Amino acid sequence: MTVTISIFIALCIFIYIGNKNTRSVVINHIDIDCKNNLKEKSEPLRILHISDLHLENISISPKQLYESIKRQPVDLIALTGDFMDRKKSIPKLLPYLQVLKKLEPVHGTYAVLGNHDYVLRKGDLDQLKSMLISNGIKLLQNENNMIDIDGVPLNVIGINDFSTKRSNLKESYDGVQEGYNLVLTHDPNVVLSMHDYHFDYLLSGHFHGGQIHWPKPYHLKKMGKLVKMNMIKGLHSYKEKRFYISEGLGQTGVNIRIGSRPEITIHNVQLPRAINSTKAG
Repeated sequence: MTVTISIFIALCIFIYIGNKNTRSVVINHIDIDCKNNLKEKSEPLRILHISDLHLENISISPKQLYESIKRQPVDLIALTGDFMDRKKSIPKLLPYLQVLKKLEPVHGTYAVLGNHDYVLRKGDLDQLKSMLISNGIKLLQNENNMIDIDGVPLNVIGINDFSTKRSNLKESYDGVQEGYNLVLTHDPNVVLSMHDYHFDYLLSGHFHGGQIHWPKPYHLKKMGKLVKMNMIKGLHSYKEKRFYISEGLGQTGVNIRIGSRPEITIHNVQLPRAINSTKAG
């Protein structure tokens, strides 16, 4: 009886702490230098990266999100998928999008979809897409968009979700010209298939930093080769290509986090003045 009570108490503490952690947002600042190693550096491109809202299990309100980031100067916002997986969550997304709009990113807001978004039925998925687009967000589904930043071409390349076999690299890079290639995608495992496609920096999510990372995130073992390579969160490099895996802002399954925190990331990306990137395709 005593053992049973002790286990019950321990479980309650575990759940309490885990749920409390979902309200403890970490704002990480990542500096990405230019590979050209220029002596005179210009102002970096400031990218606000948010991933994995999972509106069914999120402990951060739109107001709290705004208070966390309202003083951050933002040039571009990147949203890397998994907004929701239920129709009833679609209206819940609107106030979060309104918060992002208030930040007035200089070069706009870009988004890709994740595997959970594709759980929605077609009509509901179309409604999600319409909400994103009507709020000024450029949704990239295996496509790209070029932005001129002080004479430097920035190619924002949106690759569709790799885990649900919706990625099409050829389509994503179609028409991409010489410039700085910023890739947005949900599942970072796609980097292992991009040998013939150049990118300078890639932003992703999907793994939640393990979400329950104690003692190890064993439940991630079926989520691709990067997990086996111990690449599940933060800044990494593969064949000299740098990419970042966000821990995400919301949770999935259960609304607890152990060994991980909800994450908002500001990436200060130093763009080169002279582009010498290999043309992709």
